[in-house]
Amino acid sequence: MYRFLLTRQWLITMLIALLLIPATIKLGFWQLHRHEARVARNELIGQALTAAPVPFDTLSTAPGAAVPKDLTWRAVTATGQYDPAHEFVVRKRTDSSGSIGYFVVTPLKLSDGKGTVLVNRGWVASGDGATQYPPVPAAPAGEVALTGRLRADETYGASGIKDRAGLPDRQFNLINTEEQAKESGNPLLGGYLELAATTPAPADQPQLIPEPNHSDIGPHMAYAVQWWLFTAMIPVGVWILARREAKDRARQAAEPETAAEPVPA
Repeated sequence: MYRFLLTRQWLITMLIALLLIPATIKLGFWQLHRHEARVARNELIGQALTAAPVPFDTLSTAPGAAVPKDLTWRAVTATGQYDPAHEFVVRKRTDSSGSIGYFVVTPLKLSDGKGTVLVNRGWVASGDGATQYPPVPAAPAGEVALTGRLRADETYGASGIKDRAGLPDRQFNLINTEEQAKESGNPLLGGYLELAATTPAPADQPQLIPEPNHSDIGPHMAYAVQWWLFTAMIPVGVWILARREAKDRARQAAEPETAAEPVPA
């Protein structure tokens, strides 16, 4: 009854099904791992943001030092004076509404003399054109006390941002201490601060960057379940198609052959 399964058409169909099953299982686990990574990231961010702020120089004490993954987003404090002469902007950054503008990054010379740290003071809108330096509220003069979120240097490989040369003066693609140290000739402590608060509070400042969303787990678990459901449907679908063809063949075999009627002379 099912000898038709040995035909070329059905052998190809079953081979495709056998190849799809491990592929869809693997895709399900890929989405599961993405879900687990998202949950772990959210937990890390949540713990970092709720921990008591610590002095910046206790976490990053050497020029070029990398920020450990478990310290990323950690709330830190720093006291010093801004260096507006080496301020720059980072292109193609969005605010909370999705508008494209710039991040304003200003070096802060620490009061304890242990070095200089980059501070992302926030977002500003684009100016009259991409080649023009945007209007930026001046950094506060004198000594300031900051609270911010510790971030690792941005890189082209991790961010997916293309390394474009020939940018206008004081405009860059990334916040990267190594790049800025070469540009300014001044050593910079590793990582940078994403400004959250300033004391004394300035009268005017760039739009502060909000805390990252660490409650959204994304759709990856749902996608994993969908792939595994599709895996289960593959053999079921093949079985349904085989049953349908078997019934069709049985019905055709049971139909009596109708003899052709003779044509009258």
